[in-house]
Amino acid sequence: MVELLLLLLLLLLPFLLYMAAPQIRKMLSSGVCTSTVQLPGKVVVVTGANTGIGKETAKELAQRGARVYLACRDVEKGELVAKEIQTTTGNQQVLVRKLDLSDTKSIRAFAKGFLAEEKHLHILINNAGVMMCPYSKTADGFEMHIGVNHLGHFLLTHLLLEKLKESAPSRIVNVSSLAHHLGRIHFHNLQGEKFYNAGLAYCHSKLANILFTQELARRLKGSGVTTYSVHPGTVQSELVRHSSFMRWMWWLFSFFIKTPQQGAQTSLHCALTEGLEILSGNHFRYACYLFLKMRFYCSKEIFGFVWVYPFLKVHRLI
Repeated sequence: MVELLLLLLLLLLPFLLYMAAPQIRKMLSSGVCTSTVQLPGKVVVVTGANTGIGKETAKELAQRGARVYLACRDVEKGELVAKEIQTTTGNQQVLVRKLDLSDTKSIRAFAKGFLAEEKHLHILINNAGVMMCPYSKTADGFEMHIGVNHLGHFLLTHLLLEKLKESAPSRIVNVSSLAHHLGRIHFHNLQGEKFYNAGLAYCHSKLANILFTQELARRLKGSGVTTYSVHPGTVQSELVRHSSFMRWMWWLFSFFIKTPQQGAQTSLHCALTEGLEILSGNHFRYACYLFLKMRFYCSKEIFGFVWVYPFLKVHRLI
């Protein structure tokens, strides 16, 4: 009898999930940025803004009147997105600039051009990222996940930091992931040469984002620049393009997955909401009105990884 009930439950499970999907999806995507702040005269940089969460984030910031830079590897695709945003929002101050986070030369070139072009920078959203790539290295020899997701944004932030300070109050938003819970800092295998797992490599880089945010907040205390890390939720985007398994999972559970617009809400919340300065360094997840205080009391070794090691590496001092 018990076996029969279990079999019946298994047969009914897909139907029950289908029926419950709208309510579950509503629950998972509940958190909307409620800030009414407008941004005329403000300058924003969004990395990876030619698709997914980055595109939706840039669109909303443009809608509020900001001058928005789409920092993209694929400039041609970025130009198409910029025209779309200009048409949708009526804001013609949407600009595309080349930025390849897997190449420090490209990062430096972007920063040099931006600093020559703009007098201010009020919001930097480090949104771009890679996930579950087959083992490969950046142009500078870093494992791709840690190189793009952490070191690339570390260098970009460092190069733009003085401009952010001059433009204070200003904000930095680092897009991380719930996957950071599975992340570890393996000092003896930072480049994945001894052993490599694409999924875990992504997790390690997302942990680095959070640790970097915390240390950056500590260093910027009193400067007028605040910083936040966010988990946008599980979002339908191109991030899973390198994994057939993940694409299949995303399709299977599509009823429960956020749209890019829903996924952008937490980044927008941290970029726009007034009174958030006292929470600098914290990690925001899912619903914008909830935040998780995450304090990693770093050892000297962890501190070395999130600040000293990247600084020396990207400046080619080691």
